[in-house]
Amino acid sequence: MIEFQAVRKEYQNGTVAVHELSLSVRTGTITVLVGPSGCGKTTLMRMVNRMIEPSSGKVLVGGTDVRERDPAELRRGIGYVIQQAGLFPHRTVLDNIATVPLLHGRSKQEARKRAGDLLELVGLQPELAKRYPAQLSGGQQQRVGVARALAADPPVLLMDEPFSAVDPVVREGLQDELLRLQDELDKTVLFVTHDIDEAIKLGEKVAVLRQGGHLAQYAEPDDLLAEPADDFVTAFVGRDRGYRRLSFVDSDSLRPQPVDTVQLGTRVDRQQQWRLALDDTGKPRGWLPPETEVDGPLTEDRLVAGGSLYSRGAPLRGALDAALSAPTGLGVVVDPDGGYVGVVTAEHVLGVIEQHRRPEGLP
Repeated sequence: MIEFQAVRKEYQNGTVAVHELSLSVRTGTITVLVGPSGCGKTTLMRMVNRMIEPSSGKVLVGGTDVRERDPAELRRGIGYVIQQAGLFPHRTVLDNIATVPLLHGRSKQEARKRAGDLLELVGLQPELAKRYPAQLSGGQQQRVGVARALAADPPVLLMDEPFSAVDPVVREGLQDELLRLQDELDKTVLFVTHDIDEAIKLGEKVAVLRQGGHLAQYAEPDDLLAEPADDFVTAFVGRDRGYRRLSFVDSDSLRPQPVDTVQLGTRVDRQQQWRLALDDTGKPRGWLPPETEVDGPLTEDRLVAGGSLYSRGAPLRGALDAALSAPTGLGVVVDPDGGYVGVVTAEHVLGVIEQHRRPEGLP
């Protein structure tokens, strides 16, 4: 869908932002450009919609050189999401999203209907449609920005550090939302970030750029972590790349074990072991410490907060984190609806990792 052929960008003062860079982006995938500030990743991405013209080389979209396309027409067929959403402050959320369909000649009624559908698609309540950007949280603004970029149903979506201005919790939620949307929409996404964790989580392929716009490595995330191309890539992905690789370890062989549970709102006996407290829907709420005396029905204020929860089937990295962060050393495993499944220990998770790493034929 997108191809860079020996692309170079050199400014009049002699600064080279992108150096003879070639790579191809497969249709229907998320490809992430990652690297330190000033490595040319945003410059490279903005060549796709002709916001920046290359000094030499070609940028192809759908097999056609972008320089053969009218810039305005080209941009209407490419979604673009930037930091802090870039919304029009004087327009409502609905009218912000409807902007591009109107430019494509849709009636106001059609454009607003499309905007309403997209509002729901990106996980925002219909009542937000009449608000203005200043009345939204940062995360909500970014969702509106994504909805606006999708409004004309473009095959290509460019995302320039779209989640960098929000807090870590909101950022993780937006990343999950993007992955969910991609499962539904199958767009060709070119995503720019300086965060290697974000790149590894989102990218089906990751291009690591070094200063001067040189392509240091272009690989799938697991290969990038397993075999960095050189010292620069090794340093950039970090010393804990082995831990990051747990995101790609098969967790099917992880077997959660049962643990004693108690029910919130019921009377419980005093016992010597930790017990996991569940609410009336079967969801974990915390741990009841050993030898705890409860006078009356069990309430949450008697519980010790648990660690992170591990959703069954998710990357193994989450299981290890759940075990290490739990006060009991028992990581709680839940189903997709958040219901209790069982527990795992760090030793259990490490055993699965060791089995995964062991070369075939060894005991």
